[in-house]
Formats: sequence, C-alpha cells, structure tokens
Amino acid sequence: MLSGIRSPRGAAVALDGGMGAAVGQTGGPRACLGVSNQFQVALQGRIYNREEAGAKASVNAPNDAAVFASLVEKLGFVEALRSINGDFAVACLDLRDGTLWIGRDRMGVRPLYYAGTREGVGFSSQIAALLELNGVSRRANRGFVARFAGLHYRTFDNAPGESPFEDVSQLPAAHYVKIRAGRILDLASYWQLEAKPAFTMPEREIADAYRDLLIDAVARRTCVAGASAFTLSGGMDSSSVLACAVKSSGRKQQAYSTVYDDPTYDESDEIRSMLDATVEKWNPIRIGVPDVPGLVARMVRAQDEPVATATWLSHFLLCEQASKAGVESLFGGLGGDELNAGEYEYFMLFFADLMTAGASEVLDGEVDAWAKHHDHPIYRKSRAIVDARLPQLVDLTRPGICLVDDARLERYRAAVRPAFYDLAAFRPVMEAPFRSYLANRTFQDLTRETTPCCLRAEDRHTNHFGMENMDPFLDYRLVEFMFRVPGTLKIRHGVTKVLLRQAMSGILPDDTRLRVKKTGWNAPAHVWFSGVELGGVRDIVRSRRFRERGIYDVQVVDRILDEHVEIVRDGCQAENHMMFIWQLLNLETWLDELKVEI
Repeated sequence: MLSGIRSPRGAAVALDGGMGAAVGQTGGPRACLGVSNQFQVALQGRIYNREEAGAKASVNAPNDAAVFASLVEKLGFVEALRSINGDFAVACLDLRDGTLWIGRDRMGVRPLYYAGTREGVGFSSQIAALLELNGVSRRANRGFVARFAGLHYRTFDNAPGESPFEDVSQLPAAHYVKIRAGRILDLASYWQLEAKPAFTMPEREIADAYRDLLIDAVARRTCVAGASAFTLSGGMDSSSVLACAVKSSGRKQQAYSTVYDDPTYDESDEIRSMLDATVEKWNPIRIGVPDVPGLVARMVRAQDEPVATATWLSHFLLCEQASKAGVESLFGGLGGDELNAGEYEYFMLFFADLMTAGASEVLDGEVDAWAKHHDHPIYRKSRAIVDARLPQLVDLTRPGICLVDDARLERYRAAVRPAFYDLAAFRPVMEAPFRSYLANRTFQDLTRETTPCCLRAEDRHTNHFGMENMDPFLDYRLVEFMFRVPGTLKIRHGVTKVLLRQAMSGILPDDTRLRVKKTGWNAPAHVWFSGVELGGVRDIVRSRRFRERGIYDVQVVDRILDEHVEIVRDGCQAENHMMFIWQLLNLETWLDELKVEI
C-alpha cells in the first residue's frame, strides 16, 4: 500500500490483514504513530484540544497519536472520537485481540478510504494505496463517472460513502468502522448536527459569542501550526480568518492570493483593503492563460480523482508557490459561505422561510433589497423571479423541505448516453433535519454538495506540496453554534453574512466588512477554454478512445462546445459552458492517468 502513494509526502493510515493487522504511515504532513499499553495508533491531522483531552489522557504523550491512544485506553474508541476537537483520519489497533478501528473527523476535513478483499480490509488517506491491494480493481464507479460527465458538481458527493472507484469506499465524515479478522463488524456515526432551539439572547450578545468562538478556533490552529500563511480573496471568509489570526497573535500574517489577467473574477482591488491592517507580506500569484491540460494531469495525479471545479487549478498553483517559500500550514475560509448564508442562491431559501412564517412585509422589503443590490444581466432579480422559482426549489406546504433543482440537473444530462448510465433516474438525496429551508440547504451543502469536494481538493493539494490545510470555520463548535442562529441574522436588507459582519466589527477593515457585492472565489475558465485548450478538448472528443468509451453523446458535446465558443466570442448575455468543459477534460484525464477501467 505504501508503495502506491505517488506523493512522497502522502500517508497510508492502516491495513488489516485478517489473521494479523498493522498500522503505518509514510511521513506525510502531521502523520504520526503512537502507542499505549493496549493500543497502537496511526493518525494524520491535528488535535486542537490536546490540553483538555490531556486531562483524560497521558499528559506526557509525545504526539497527537499517542494522546489518542491514551484516550482510547481510558474511554474506548468511540468516546475518544467524541472527546477531541480536530481534523484527522485515525486508525487504532487493539493489540490484545487484533480489533482495528478507523475514524474520521466530524466535518470530513481529512479524507479516509477503505476496501475489502479476500485477504482482509485495507485503509488509506489516499485512494492510490488501496489500488495496490490484490482484489481491488481500477474499475470506475459508473454512477460517479456519469454524474461527473453530465451533472453539476454539487451531485458528485451525494453518496458520502462512495469513491470514484467501484471497489473503494469512502468513510463518511463523523463515522467510524470496526474490523476484526478481516471483516467489517460495524459502520456508524459518532456525531450528528442536531436541530436545537434558535438563540433568543440579544443580537449583540450572539455576535460577541460568535466572534469569541471564531477567534478561538483560529487561535487553536495557529498555536499548533507550522510556518503559517493565509489564502486571501476579496471576500469575508478568508479575510475574517486572517483578521482573527492577527487579533489573537498580535502580529500581521503572510497571505497568498490568486489574481487574474482577465478581470471577470479578479479581486485584486478588493484584496488591497486588507493589506495595510493585516498582511506582513502579500504574495499575489498572477494567472493568465495557464497550461490547463498539463496542470489538470498533475492535479489528477495528486488527487487520484478528477477535480470538481476550475477554481482548484488556481489553488494548486498557489500551493506550489507557498510550499517553495517554506509555508507549512495554509489557512482558508472554507465553510464560511455555508455557515453564514453567503451564497447568492441562499436568498431564495431565506425568502421561503419568510413566506411560510407569514412575514409578508419583511419578505417584500427583502426581495426589493435583493433586486437592488444583486440584479445581474444574466441572473435577474425580481419578485416575479421569486414567485416562479420558489415552487421549483422548495415544498411550500412543508416547512424546511427543499426540492431537487431539476433545471440544474437537466442542463447537461443529455451529454451522457443512457446506455452508459441512466442519469434520468438519478435523484439526489435531500436531507431535512431542520424546519428551515435555509438551514437544510446549507446543511446539504456542508454534507453532500459544495464542501466535501472542496475539502478533498484542498487537503490533497496542500498534502502534495508538503503542507497542511486549516479551516477554522469548520470547527464543529462553530458549526453547532451557527445552526442555532436564525436566518434573519444571516441575511438582512439584501445583504448576506450579517452576523459575521457584526462579529468582525473592529477586527476586519470596514472596506471589507461592509462590502455588499460578492465576486466569489472563481477562475476565468471561460477564457482558458476559448483558444488552444479548447482545441485540445476538441481533439479529445474526436479521438477514437473517447468514442469507444461510450460515456458521452458526441453530437451533444460538439453542440455544447460550439455554443460555448459563440457565447464567449460574442459576449452574449448567457451562461457559458466552462464548467462542463472543465469536467470533461478532468474526467478524460483521470481515466487515462490512472488507467481506470470502464
């Protein structure tokens, strides 16, 4: 298994061989081994509450794995998981009877996979290690391939227990597995985000409590991190993490940003408002038109899977430069949009909550403010749009029940041949633990849609370059806290992230804190796929191998490519097809690079 890790800094977490068992690692970032009298532990990641956990464990434990081993000895494996605040993948071997346990952190910041064979069960933080086991094939998970080829990236992680390979399973976030003698005895969750009453104390008190929690989550990570740097966009999330680090440490920090020659998604002007107050050294990584096919091949080799969105190409280049400069820990703002209702599409769910609550006057004012602040020539904003769109997104007769966005599902579905996989029969799982549409939509994004694929890409990029990623917004205490905050403290007067803006008063520069417009961390892939790179995609589509795989309807693909060229060339007021083209290139590269069997 260890020989299968392509990156010299990767880590294989555990292996159970049936008659015997072993745990091991390759020396990746924050990968360590620990032992107690009864247990041997391999852990990749961090424990952020070692001081509190140490009260229950050995105070002299030399590393996080040893802390966990001591906790298991006193509490048992499952209670040990519940007692720690961290980002980790962990394997624990009971030396008395050979029972092996594996577990993953609550939010899934660290990946973990497993596969069963006739000889036993193997585990790894990287898929490539498992592909080295006898009995684990390179056959693709056809459902995943079809979703990647013809659906939106939000569908890729709708089944948290699956991986892109048929014979490899992913351990869902906040889950554990128990194995003995090469057999899986138990697979269960040890933590769930539960619906609790909304906060009722004064708004200022809620904002103060939020501020204190976020600063603490950042400080717990900075105090254990290696040489740190912060990814910085023009938005609230990454800026808040950076500003909290400055507040807790008393010193400015190093920051990295991707900036673009194309102005569509360039946030250079917005970023500059942060520099004087918080940044010791700013490292802008300027990107023009990169070698997209070459970089995609490198990324796929680092990730063992196709990469969900073009944004991660920019992140890969940023990580490469940060690593060369000696950065060991890279902080980001993942999770901030979901916790603070920062995405534009959350407005519709907020409106649905107001409608079902009978708050018609508030709803009218919010819709007017939404249209005033955020109207767009392609994505129009009006009351008529709200009235037409809401029945497509929610069941207004059942509070909290969000519906599958069929318009999003159907956009590229015809590009996949039904003979390969019937995408028309695919219906995403939609969870509903809350009675709020907004809460359920953001929960869905955290667990099954936007966050999981981003976390994997971030983990693998930083890991590939010998660094670790830190995402303070995904501290589980913050997640539990923010799901008790009512939607009216997240969106107000057409402005998102209201509570975060209040919490960051005096910490974040007002130019950033009060900015209403959101560019969003994105990449100008429409430009990248308007010249040579699109010609390379056309070569792929015309190839014999592409046709023989039988995944795509070639005529539909050709039509999409032609339409994309027309939209970009003529500046049409229409949504281009850069995401579809990105996914096609990534899928085909993955199939070739990893020699995946269809």
